[in-house]
Amino acid sequence: MAPIHERSLTHPVPEFPELLGHGLRLRQWRADLDTDVDAWLRGLTDPDFRRWNTPMKPVTDLDSARDSLGTRSGTAADGSRVSFCVTDIVSGAILGHLGVNDIDPFTRLARIGYWVLPEARGKRVATRALALGTRWAFDSLGLNRLELGHAIGHEASCRVAEHCGFRYEGTLRGAMFEAERQDLFRDVHLHGRIAQDPDPVQELDQ
Repeated sequence: MAPIHERSLTHPVPEFPELLGHGLRLRQWRADLDTDVDAWLRGLTDPDFRRWNTPMKPVTDLDSARDSLGTRSGTAADGSRVSFCVTDIVSGAILGHLGVNDIDPFTRLARIGYWVLPEARGKRVATRALALGTRWAFDSLGLNRLELGHAIGHEASCRVAEHCGFRYEGTLRGAMFEAERQDLFRDVHLHGRIAQDPDPVQELDQ
């Protein structure tokens, strides 16, 4: 995939990238596969996910999950978003999601987010996926800055960000919906990393 600043967003979307490393394979989500739709539904209806995230459109059953995944999977037509299905490199089991969102080719900025299925937690899946996706975004998309935001109080997400070199940069007031609400807002911790930042020294491979 050519760096985003070297290609026009009017060009056809390139072949979806596959990322391998740290015991993970990051591939394209498939709305035509029942296993992917089921994992997407479980991820977005998990109580812990819903505590910290409020989807724009509710996902409550397989039909709504398939519709949601159909709009999110792969690369957005305008190149502004890439959504990865995080899987185990050996078994192929789906572990979670990593999204590189709001890609701006002019400022070379994007926002990155992730979630992990309940059975995959406690295994550094989010940390390993974020490290893999971050390096790809800088090296392959040619981005200069990545931002990561999470609701205040989400200590697990804060630790993942810091382990991957995303420094805490401040608090954004009223920047995220409250859980299960779209009429109330809560504050967000902002983390950021730029391409010149060194990779944190840590052992990620299993």
